[in-house]
Amino acid sequence: MRIGFIGLGNMGAPMALNLLKAGYDLAGYDPVAQASDIPRAATAADAARDAGVVITMLPNGAILREVAAQILPAMPAGAVHLDCSTVDVESARAVAEQARARGIEAMDAPVSGGVGGAAAGTLTFMAGGSAAAFARVRPLFEVMGQRAVHCGASGNGQAAKICNNMILGVTMIATCEAFALADKLGLDRQAMFDVVSTSSGSSWSLTSYCPAPGIGPKSPADNGYKPGFAAELMLKDLTLSQMAARAVDADTPLGAAAADLYRRFVEEEGGRGMDFSAMLPRFEKRGRG
Repeated sequence: MRIGFIGLGNMGAPMALNLLKAGYDLAGYDPVAQASDIPRAATAADAARDAGVVITMLPNGAILREVAAQILPAMPAGAVHLDCSTVDVESARAVAEQARARGIEAMDAPVSGGVGGAAAGTLTFMAGGSAAAFARVRPLFEVMGQRAVHCGASGNGQAAKICNNMILGVTMIATCEAFALADKLGLDRQAMFDVVSTSSGSSWSLTSYCPAPGIGPKSPADNGYKPGFAAELMLKDLTLSQMAARAVDADTPLGAAAADLYRRFVEEEGGRGMDFSAMLPRFEKRGRG
């Protein structure tokens, strides 16, 4: 099976390399990124031409729509467009409908696991689309990741990603607030961790990605908050969650508050380029006023 891969940035390039290492015939395209180990096509349409599967890994929904307009006319009927970008649900469903109108299967499958997971081939895919399309691309998921969950119809992969990351953003803020409060109350951070990690307040944000340096498993907090998952990417996902909430009239006050806090952190408080867990030093420096 020939694969076209559009978007060879920090995530796309290692994903494409893993497919090449597994023996797939692959042609990539990116107008900016220069991944020297990946065979390159001259245009996105050239990468898609005669491909059984075209994978896209793109920054946002507007760019996905632009690229889809270029690649879908070049793809043969019966091929699969596998979009691994994290974009708004509306764009994912619109592009899937355009693909189906041309006799092309579509699957939105955003990922979790970051650049490290892309390089190691341990990503988790949240996939929306037909069961038949999911079955066809499952071997690719097995090369690029360690888990793929079929979430239902087109757009549901994006829905699963943004709902998960809305929970993550809210729980990280709550974890950072609690550590900052514990500090001011004179509670030792290790004692705080030992209690909460085995009590009802426990969460992944605390036990697997603790925002306090030197507490729990090694995390970005132990590396000067250099990003595993950058604050601006959390802001992107929280913004997408609120776009989706408005579209379906869902009340998400904590998600909205988290989006606003990360917006201020990234755009006004120097958080851009830092890990999303760097909310802890932010709260440490602030009082109630």
